[in-house]
Amino acid sequence: MLNQVDNKTDIQMRYLFYVTLSYSFSVLRPLEIAINKRGGKVAWFIPHGSEAEKFLKPEDVRLLDVYQVKQFNPHATLAPGNFIPDFFPGIKVQVFHGFDSGKKGKFNIRGFFDLYCTQGPNITQGFNAINDGTCEVVETGWSKLDPLFSLHPDTHQFKSEKPVILYAPTFSPSLTSTHELYPYIKQLSQSREWQWIVKLHPKATAEEIAMFKGLSNDKLQFIETGDVIPLLQAADVLLSDTSSILAEFALQEKVVVAFNNRRPEQWMINFQQASELENMLDNALQGSEELLQNITSHCNAIHPYQDGLSSDRTLNAIDKLVASGTSHLKAKPLNLIRRIKIRKKLKYYRWS
Repeated sequence: MLNQVDNKTDIQMRYLFYVTLSYSFSVLRPLEIAINKRGGKVAWFIPHGSEAEKFLKPEDVRLLDVYQVKQFNPHATLAPGNFIPDFFPGIKVQVFHGFDSGKKGKFNIRGFFDLYCTQGPNITQGFNAINDGTCEVVETGWSKLDPLFSLHPDTHQFKSEKPVILYAPTFSPSLTSTHELYPYIKQLSQSREWQWIVKLHPKATAEEIAMFKGLSNDKLQFIETGDVIPLLQAADVLLSDTSSILAEFALQEKVVVAFNNRRPEQWMINFQQASELENMLDNALQGSEELLQNITSHCNAIHPYQDGLSSDRTLNAIDKLVASGTSHLKAKPLNLIRRIKIRKKLKYYRWS
């Protein structure tokens, strides 16, 4: 379905994806598909040396510097991360890289975005409560999850007759479980008839990567990918700590296990002693009716959309703001230090 802007102006809409980390691809690829169906045009900007570079496809249109961005002149620039160059053309759109996981700063109007495309009622309410008038907040659902509600072609690669456990910890040194759970995962990958998948955060340290790569055997796969959907679909249980991937996995009405979660809730199994890992996983694989009911209630609050059309709702919200303009929004704060940092990183020192 063509959007309102296309119908009125009959122009090809141009969208720029600003990416630094590989988790962005799983958020933006569904949007890219929806844009292509509408006859729009997509380009990518990835700063040189970014972790995400190796996940770009040969056929992707990559803009190499700010001057190419200016020439492309996007109607909208989208970012799953927390910051975006203020000097890029077009409206600036936050499409998020995770759910509210209880980490500091999840609800934050940073003064860079014109539009926040929120995932569900809880995050919409959170951003509406702090909106200072410098942006719009529109609940669209999360583009990343569009593929979650239809079988991914790569899911079968990770399926097993054995119970499949996905371990996906966060990167934050104060919250990650990598070091405390490592010896127990090592033991269980050898002693129990379970199939493990380990997917570390893109910001994981070289030491953590080496640790878990070293555990690879016929019962444990270490996976580096920008698309976690096949892993989420294939796994029977997710093991993590304080990461928004817990909520993503639970949307399938599957059980999650969290180690020392910063904000434990009734829809998860949380534990605080690493030695309890085996028992917690056994409990998760058995499940309980009460736990599954709690998971369903939580899913309705964070992401009630299971139609796979969140990307279309996001584009509708973007194109509506492009059509109306941003003159009704209040002026954004100067953010001088952050603006200087972004300019230094991209080697661009003009102010427009």
